[in-house]
Amino acid sequence: MNASRTRVQRRPVHGVLLLDKPLGLSSNQALQKAKWLLRAEKAGHTGTLDPLATGVLPLCFGAATKFSQPHLDADKTYITTLRLGQKTTTADAEGAVIQERPVVCSAGQVVEVLDSFMGPISQVPPMHSALKKDGKALYEYAREGQTIEREARHVVIHDLDLLDMNLSGDAPSLTLRVHCSKGTYIRTLGEDIGEALGCGAHLSSLRREQTGPFAAAHCITLEALESLPEMERASQLKSVDSLLPTHTAVTLQADDAGRFLSGVRRRGGWPDLEFVAVYGDKPRALLGSAHVKAGELIPGRLLSPIEIQQILEVEPAAVPIRAGQV
Repeated sequence: MNASRTRVQRRPVHGVLLLDKPLGLSSNQALQKAKWLLRAEKAGHTGTLDPLATGVLPLCFGAATKFSQPHLDADKTYITTLRLGQKTTTADAEGAVIQERPVVCSAGQVVEVLDSFMGPISQVPPMHSALKKDGKALYEYAREGQTIEREARHVVIHDLDLLDMNLSGDAPSLTLRVHCSKGTYIRTLGEDIGEALGCGAHLSSLRREQTGPFAAAHCITLEALESLPEMERASQLKSVDSLLPTHTAVTLQADDAGRFLSGVRRRGGWPDLEFVAVYGDKPRALLGSAHVKAGELIPGRLLSPIEIQQILEVEPAAVPIRAGQV
């Protein structure tokens, strides 16, 4: 007779968990583990990290999933080590070595090459990536032994700092800190640097130190989250509006707040603004995002009245804000 399985009771959870993703887990595996630990109903992440990579992985729960897109566009900072002299099938340590060349470059040449990768550059996305072609991820084609033509993408390397350099021995390497724009493939950057040095290279390690305003110092590991009593785990969540740090705050009174939640534009004396975080007053609660044009507050992504009430339910005096109230 099969043992009965205990059904996990899910609950509404709203906020952002700053996870320090461990080595070996995919972003989705880390998300599912955190979702299970929090017993959350709905969750998503703000961009993936490869299993080889560790570091900052913001996870969005409940209403926070509505505001993940601006964070996908944020700049990122990584620390990576390039193993010089070896090229692999995946441009990282997970792949098989397909070419070995001697490392004969000088320290001066390394500095010159790194300088040449500063600023706007073009990259051809790697085959081992989640980028899709005809609805199918490139890594799926790669596993089938196929190489698909990819268009070069324009990215920006804001800073490229040399942290350590070893050009001799059995495992010559460079350790770099990379501050870059969205869409930058660090594996491709490492491989391109290796080619420019004439010896080839692949990533032996990769850690994301920062994404947007979120830094590794503010993150929690899965082990630390699991060690907390179940009722205390949600205390590690940041508020939903932590995803909107650069948005201008606009507060609406009750009547205008209700109409705004119904998707109705509101008029006011606001200047034109591209990014606005809209709040209700009494109780103070995030209603959603918007932009202002010609004095009109135009709704963007909105929370539902139920989501707002769930976020406020820890406040005994909270009063529900109902869409369309007058």
